[in-house]
Amino acid sequence: MSRSNRHVLLSALADESAFDLTAVEQFTAMAALGLEYYSLRFIDVGKGIKNVMDLTKGEIQKVRHLEDRFGLNVASIASPIGKAKLVDQPDGTKNKFVPFKKYLHKDVAKVCERAHAFETKLIRGFSFYPPMGDSPEAYLEQAVDQIGQIAECRHRSDLTFGLEVEANLVGQNGNLLAEIHRRVNHPALVLVFDAANLLVQGFSTRQVFNQWEAMKPGLGWVHIKDYRKVTASMRGKHVNEDMLAHFVPANRGAGGHIKILKDLKEMLPALTRRLKRRGIPGVFLDLEPHVRGGGQFGGTSGPDGMGIALRSLCGLLDKTSVKYHLRDFDDLLAARGM
Repeated sequence: MSRSNRHVLLSALADESAFDLTAVEQFTAMAALGLEYYSLRFIDVGKGIKNVMDLTKGEIQKVRHLEDRFGLNVASIASPIGKAKLVDQPDGTKNKFVPFKKYLHKDVAKVCERAHAFETKLIRGFSFYPPMGDSPEAYLEQAVDQIGQIAECRHRSDLTFGLEVEANLVGQNGNLLAEIHRRVNHPALVLVFDAANLLVQGFSTRQVFNQWEAMKPGLGWVHIKDYRKVTASMRGKHVNEDMLAHFVPANRGAGGHIKILKDLKEMLPALTRRLKRRGIPGVFLDLEPHVRGGGQFGGTSGPDGMGIALRSLCGLLDKTSVKYHLRDFDDLLAARGM
């Protein structure tokens, strides 16, 4: 069903909705919640839990069959691209280092294949890890060079790369991510905003909005995740992501989502038109709530937690008069050919 340029598109990282991460469990939750899109990260199609990057051709075909059965489409490939070290030196973390040329021709090429296999234009990724304790600014040039090459690879494949703001990376805040976007200056690169990923670093609600404003010129889509207020003393320090325990729905945290959504509403028509020119159906609000816990490479909410998070978001969208769509009886009749 076509939406106007004043609608957002709702999606969710489906693995967060499932306790066992089976495809059927994930897709049952997505369909029951009324979502038409999901982002693909971890999934079990019968041979254990795998990252989307590790699925076989047979497993991809099985997922595609189940998508059709449950009436779902992939919003984005939630890849781990960019969650790797820039420098091959021990720094007290478990982050891996892969020589970039090998990374580009193996991992980056594979995720492009996955995007085509699942018929999505969007790939989520990250801005690489500097050595723990070092200034991220000192590694901007290297990060820009590598991200620029990734963006060009996406562009040649008619895809778009979304850099998510997240702690401990070179692009750990909106200002740094905006500077990466400005320097790369490539049509295949957009930015992914996430309020909680700023709050956990000690940003205040006002400062989170400032980071949002910095990212707006490069914005591609938004992750919806919130967190209770963290003390400002966390600013500039390494964040132990596996110890974070206070994620909450978007109407219960310090992210200031009402102000952000009001601002997004004003830019929706122009942003939607820009994304559609790249074959992207619209502006996604992608739920990644972590309400049962989260870490460096994922989180969990369960079917109940995902439902709570979605209702929270819809309440904020209603309050700010931002249009969205959930499946209704007319959609069911259309699926039945009536």
